[in-house]
Amino acid sequence: MAKGKLFEYAVLYHPKEKKDAAGNPLENKKSIVVTPVKQIIATSDKEVGMLAAKSIPAEYEDKLDDVEIVIRPF
Repeated sequence: MAKGKLFEYAVLYHPKEKKDAAGNPLENKKSIVVTPVKQIIATSDKEVGMLAAKSIPAEYEDKLDDVEIVIRPF
């Protein structure tokens, strides 16, 4: 059996900037945390990425281009 390592991950959403016809920004929305930082024991960062992807709520499934999964190994 492979020895597991400790990882932390979070899922972030970065909304796209909306602009008017002249190209000026209308709103300056900040990024939000979709899934708070979670600790997990896994064998690789790829495994953590798959588990993190499963934690993305359904309301963000149509916005996956703006979703970021961040992973930190220990």
